[in-house]
Amino acid sequence: METTRLHRGRLIDHIQLVVRDLKASETFYTAVLSVLDIPVVSTGNGYFMADELVVSSPDSVTASGSLTGRHHIALQAKDRESVDAFHRTGLENGGRDNGAPGLRAYHPGYYAAFLLDPDGNNIEAVYQGEAQRNVPSVTIDF
Repeated sequence: METTRLHRGRLIDHIQLVVRDLKASETFYTAVLSVLDIPVVSTGNGYFMADELVVSSPDSVTASGSLTGRHHIALQAKDRESVDAFHRTGLENGGRDNGAPGLRAYHPGYYAAFLLDPDGNNIEAVYQGEAQRNVPSVTIDF
């Protein structure tokens, strides 16, 4: 029997965004996620994936045929320089500024930048400051 393995992060199994222009979204997400060391996998079937994020066109088999609307997704960054690079790269690849890199009042050390993707979703890169995780992620075998 073949073993199936899933590798997941801390909390969310997956998030799906259904977008108007898949090519524009793939350009944007490939660029900003590369500076955060998150690979994008293009399926060629009307959607692409990046870790727990699935982005699809409305006619993809993974979508229900309608756009998802405006969402906020926060992506983890390993340091402040990665947040800066995320913001700069996003602006160069179809994103719009929704908050320049900087410290936020949420808690001490919270350093973030915000971009609107081509569909108006609010995409954040955040470095939470010096912290230590108990595990980097979870592997699930079944």
